[in-house]
Amino acid sequence: MMSSYTDHKKELLSNPEFRKEYDALEGEYQALRAIIDARLETGLTQKELAERSGLKQSNISRIETGQSVPNVRTLSQLAKGFGKKLYIEFR
Repeated sequence: MMSSYTDHKKELLSNPEFRKEYDALEGEYQALRAIIDARLETGLTQKELAERSGLKQSNISRIETGQSVPNVRTLSQLAKGFGKKLYIEFR
């Protein structure tokens, strides 16, 4: 039995086919995680973030659940809602 999400993820990533698909989506996962983390750090609900950013709460929900991939304009609106600036970086 897996002791944690991290252990389960590590096991899944040992499968080369799974790893390939995961790596292809890594940027989306990182963006999604950054959005969720920023919202939690600021203590905002999705509704509050929607009001501050000018987006619909349903759009924020779809982004956070991975059902929608935000474009740069949407990311900028979210950053504004967090009271932050958007930085995009290639490494």
